[in-house]
Amino acid sequence: MENLPTHIGSPSAWTGRDLQSRPEDWTLSLTNAHRAELDSALEKVMAATLDFPAVTGAAFPLPTLAPVLDSVRAQLVSGLGFVLIRGLDVSTYSERQAALLFYGLGTHIGKARSQNANGDILGHVRDLGADARDTDTRIYQTNERQTFHTDSSDVVGLLCLCKARHGGDSMLVSAASIYNRFQTECPDLLPYLFDSIATDRRGEIPEGMKPYFEIPVFSWFRGFLTVMYQRQYISSAQRFPDAPRLSDNHIAALDQFDTFANDPDMYLAMCLEPGDMQFVHNHSILHDRTGFEDWPDPQKRRYLLRLWLSVAEDRPLPDVFATRFGSTTIGARGGIIVSD
Repeated sequence: MENLPTHIGSPSAWTGRDLQSRPEDWTLSLTNAHRAELDSALEKVMAATLDFPAVTGAAFPLPTLAPVLDSVRAQLVSGLGFVLIRGLDVSTYSERQAALLFYGLGTHIGKARSQNANGDILGHVRDLGADARDTDTRIYQTNERQTFHTDSSDVVGLLCLCKARHGGDSMLVSAASIYNRFQTECPDLLPYLFDSIATDRRGEIPEGMKPYFEIPVFSWFRGFLTVMYQRQYISSAQRFPDAPRLSDNHIAALDQFDTFANDPDMYLAMCLEPGDMQFVHNHSILHDRTGFEDWPDPQKRRYLLRLWLSVAEDRPLPDVFATRFGSTTIGARGGIIVSD
């Protein structure tokens, strides 16, 4: 704790209040040339009948868009920590074509990682009617609010195919800005966020591992503040008798974390429209989704595709992250890794 900075002034230490009026700082609009390149690359992949794992940056060439995506990657790992890409007309693609296009674009940012115990490298985010109170449920399978959290990968990407009838807005908040408020307003609680905290694996348990992992909410390592957080899963991990108990001080610190994250001045909210692609750096930014009411017509219901990516130019992570990420090797870490 003696080595912690009293204030973090990195580009990722923003507030939603400041960024809301500057969408040009975090929005990339695809040009006609970019869209033509995406269509050409998609045609190549379709003609070669490549399945998702075989799609690479080389197999999905983007001559002028690839350098732009290099700058997107830099923005993710060392800039604001997120980017919104607009201008894709998903109505012109089949579901599989849209998925291949999104996956192919993602290969120019990072390498896809498994998102569940089935080994899926392309996730489908929609309300499956799952019970959010069930300890085996992943919250994205419901229509309830997710609350601010991070995913188990360097970067998470979303492509919106259909949006909800009401709600389902995306919300982002800066971990560094939350840290700065702790230092300013309640520094006595900050040390408890650097303790190991048990987080429920929700039934997706790697061989030889516990049904929960223990990683601090905040880690300070080699000059980087890294966050790992999912409050519902922290709470449900307390069902395991051998999980470290949360003290009153831990709970107070977690409650304060939630209070800061949910301050309207702190978070940035946006509505993802069909065709929007959002990429978020999990180590510096927490994301959330508001609850939503869906359309009666199944064909119109909220539906997003998701990628978890490992990024070659990302920050180092402390060894404890290997218990969740499988490895801390930059460019080859993250995801849900189980024996089968």
